[in-house]
Amino acid sequence: MNFSEEIEILIRARYALVYIQSFEELRVLKILADLGERQNKSVFEWSLNTGIVPVGTSIQSRKNQNSPTKDPLIALDAVIEQVDPALFIFKDFHPFLDKAHFGIVRKLKEIAIHLKSSYKTIIIISPILELPVELEKEICLLHFPLPGLEELADLLEGILHEVSAAPEVVIDLESEGRERLLRAALGLTWGEAENVFAKVLVRNKRLSGDDVDEVLSEKRQIIRKNGLLEFFDAEEDFEMVGGMESLKRWLEKRTSAFSERAREFGLPIPRGILMLGVQGCGKSLCAKAVSNLWKMPLLRFDMGRMFGSLVGASEDNMRRAIAAAESVAPAILWIDEIDKAFAGTQGSGFTDGGTTARVFGTFLTWLSEKKSPVFVVATANDISELPPELMRKGRMDEIFFVDLPTSTERKEIFRIHIDRRGRDPGNYDLEALVEASQDFSGAEIEEAINSGLYDAFSSGRELTSEDVLLSLNQTAPLSKTMDERISQTRKWAVGRARFAGIGPSD
Repeated sequence: MNFSEEIEILIRARYALVYIQSFEELRVLKILADLGERQNKSVFEWSLNTGIVPVGTSIQSRKNQNSPTKDPLIALDAVIEQVDPALFIFKDFHPFLDKAHFGIVRKLKEIAIHLKSSYKTIIIISPILELPVELEKEICLLHFPLPGLEELADLLEGILHEVSAAPEVVIDLESEGRERLLRAALGLTWGEAENVFAKVLVRNKRLSGDDVDEVLSEKRQIIRKNGLLEFFDAEEDFEMVGGMESLKRWLEKRTSAFSERAREFGLPIPRGILMLGVQGCGKSLCAKAVSNLWKMPLLRFDMGRMFGSLVGASEDNMRRAIAAAESVAPAILWIDEIDKAFAGTQGSGFTDGGTTARVFGTFLTWLSEKKSPVFVVATANDISELPPELMRKGRMDEIFFVDLPTSTERKEIFRIHIDRRGRDPGNYDLEALVEASQDFSGAEIEEAINSGLYDAFSSGRELTSEDVLLSLNQTAPLSKTMDERISQTRKWAVGRARFAGIGPSD
């Protein structure tokens, strides 16, 4: 059942109060106006600036409306006085539904009883849900969905038809490019999608499937306005990730798993992965590379932003962050060091009044029940700090263990980092570097190259293999100081997790 059918059934069933949560006021108004016409009902709209006016009244005509119905209480009286069947649409009425306006809340409750025996309905449209306890049993809550692929396709067709007569505009949209562009626009409102398509046409004088980045920039604005998530401009790709062949293949197989073709094939939407392992071995780098591989926005989930000082604020922040991620889906939600974020959930009742446990519970529930295409990439270093509930099957698709790089993987890491610094890896003794870097992580190898560069630069000469070897010999890798913990994590991973690389390191 779509939204139009659902709201029509509610009105025909004489629901007195309906609350529609949506940012797309104009689209909702059009649906309700069409519904009123089909049911031979008058349709009125109310706002604090105009009072009650017939729906569709022009802005110029509204200016001349000096109605006392701008007062919410008088407007509600006008609803009761209306004799004929009608729909009354109250726009942004949520500020009047708090404890400070109890008279209005009480009036609505009384009207609800009156309207049940009439053919009149009050419909509140607001982007914010403000539902007083007194009205919980009287109001029916609906969420107006964002436009889907078919609706976005209709919007795009309309725009392309408008510019078809302009010879300077080039349209290069084959079927795959069209779907790629439309899928990137999922999560935008109708107005946001219309604006971004128009912006691309005005700026580039063309529209193609390669304009996905322009659409993602619009989603970046949505995340910045929310303030709870951080939009990452990922420049990294898997060519910059040494090793982890098993993880790379797993992710590459799911590159098209968010498409309609995958749904028709019967594939479920990928849920997410949990990457465990040694610090500095590329877990965070992989999260960024997935964003480039799948051409999806990367959202960083900072758990520190979730916790507020007011009672209930932390749980509300978690729900808002989840809603923000879903609003720009398909997207990748990156939770770095989730073991630290949710450490201490077992003792939360004694330390913070249970706030951490409740926030964690909200997150777990969402992981289990989410239907939106938000792919979660969580990383962790310390397995002992991870709540066991997080690793239950059904919440994540797979658990990967990221070990220290093998000799083959270290050689690839040296090649990548030397090449990134504008030098030919063939000019360096990679075999000696690999031998000297046993038990080094990728981050420690990169730091050894950087240290060698500093030495060479200060001496006024080119970087040599000896510079890097000296840095390696002067470094005590983390694997030595944390040998017991790493051995324990490796032992745990066998049989419980999938190795991201080709197997245990040498």
